[in-house]
Amino acid sequence: MSDDHLVTLTDKQKKARRSRNIAIGLALAALVIIFYLATIAKFGPAILDRPL
Repeated sequence: MSDDHLVTLTDKQKKARRSRNIAIGLALAALVIIFYLATIAKFGPAILDRPL
């Protein structure tokens, strides 16, 4: 396959892509933290008293 069909991004487009990727990563990290805190809140203090 030749490189004739590839798109070359400008510096502005590369910066915009990087900003979007960072925003998506931060949103996913925030979602993980929210789910973690919701799980801890649901189980409450009893989560520490469970048998191993």
